[in-house]
Amino acid sequence: MKLLSYLLAGCLYAGAAAAAVNVTVVDGDSLEMKNVRIRLEGIDSPEYYQDCRLENKKKYACGLDAKEYLQNLVDKGRVKCVEHDLDRYKRSLCTCYVTMPSGKKLNLNEEMVKAGWAVVYKSKYSDYSAAEAEARSEKRGIWQGKFMKPQLYRILNK
Repeated sequence: MKLLSYLLAGCLYAGAAAAAVNVTVVDGDSLEMKNVRIRLEGIDSPEYYQDCRLENKKKYACGLDAKEYLQNLVDKGRVKCVEHDLDRYKRSLCTCYVTMPSGKKLNLNEEMVKAGWAVVYKSKYSDYSAAEAEARSEKRGIWQGKFMKPQLYRILNK
């Protein structure tokens, strides 16, 4: 796993212009870089085909919206991921960052929660509870209406 950590920290550093080529956004909490599947650690985003409801009860594709939001973040600069562990599916559990041309660095995991496109997923490596509380109180992303927690959605839609 140490070797994979070095690969993630070094080789998986994609340039902004090449971000779309070297970093594939799979869904709102997963990336693929250099044929390595990465799960954004500490968060859980709506599943790709999951729908949510707005306050007016209108259905919308929140899983696709979450993926698009993550894609927009990834497209802002260079992506670097730091591996913490592997999950039961052998995906790298990572905290990923995007460094923008200005030099500003964003934590992708935290940004997804702060924007309301992911919820906190219990983790021993991070806690994005404050970001989730902010998103909920500001009714951002999935918090603008009703949604099923992604973990429950997966269980019910196996």
